[in-house]
Amino acid sequence: MQNPVILVVLDGLNHDVGRHAMGHLSALVEAGRGTTTSLDCELPAMSRPLYECLLTGDRPVDSGVVHNAIVRRSHGVSLFDLARAQGRTTAAAAYHWVSELYVKAPFDRTRDRYLDDPHAAIQRGIFYWQDHYPDDHLFSDAEALRQRHAPDFLLVHSMNIDDSGHRHGGDSPQYRNAARHADIALADYLPRWLADGYQVMVTADHGMNADRSHSGLLAEERRVPLWLFGDAFADPAGLHIQQTHLCGTLASAMGLTHDKAFHPELLAMTAQATAPAPAPSRESLS
Repeated sequence: MQNPVILVVLDGLNHDVGRHAMGHLSALVEAGRGTTTSLDCELPAMSRPLYECLLTGDRPVDSGVVHNAIVRRSHGVSLFDLARAQGRTTAAAAYHWVSELYVKAPFDRTRDRYLDDPHAAIQRGIFYWQDHYPDDHLFSDAEALRQRHAPDFLLVHSMNIDDSGHRHGGDSPQYRNAARHADIALADYLPRWLADGYQVMVTADHGMNADRSHSGLLAEERRVPLWLFGDAFADPAGLHIQQTHLCGTLASAMGLTHDKAFHPELLAMTAQATAPAPAPSRESLS
């Protein structure tokens, strides 16, 4: 099974707000066109360490990306790397920290905003650097990349929810409305993606507390939502999902050979039989 996959990361969205504010995603689940659950993010509950966790499967304490001020290329093998090494195409519309992890660090906004390099781990990209960059612009960027390049793996990473949480707190109308606005933006594109055969995972890196921050063990900082759309995925009800297993689960949904931990129970049909194999090294991918 070789499915194209889109990973949507709604930065800073905690589970409680995700559960009641995302009307379109909930409508799809109620209609039997998707499933949902929650999981606890790895620690520290911070952005750059958890981008690395979502995209390589490595815990921050193992990746060495243990806080947001570590600016360097990833030392791990990412989902972008796996896809590119096995002849698949990749793209990302994302915050510039993703570019720093998987393309080049430090980020230069003139040189690195637009990426078109078939030899890079992320082959096509549009990157932004302002946390308040509008989510509707971001989703439009992602859709432009998808329509032009039809990537096998596309990362869509929005920052407005996190930005609102830092400005106003996780228990504020601004934070909740930012989540609602992201849901509305998704409603414009998610049906198109599914109609074109993409398997879509929507989740968050971490949540947000009432102190306008995150990094620790509070439930509102650590508990995040997970939605799955597409016939490659099974119902996650009753499963204990680990954030470190999402990268491998997406790799299996794409039919990639890999040795990453994954959740076979989240996969339908032949995706469950994806055989782990030695992963390529960073040196073999450069």
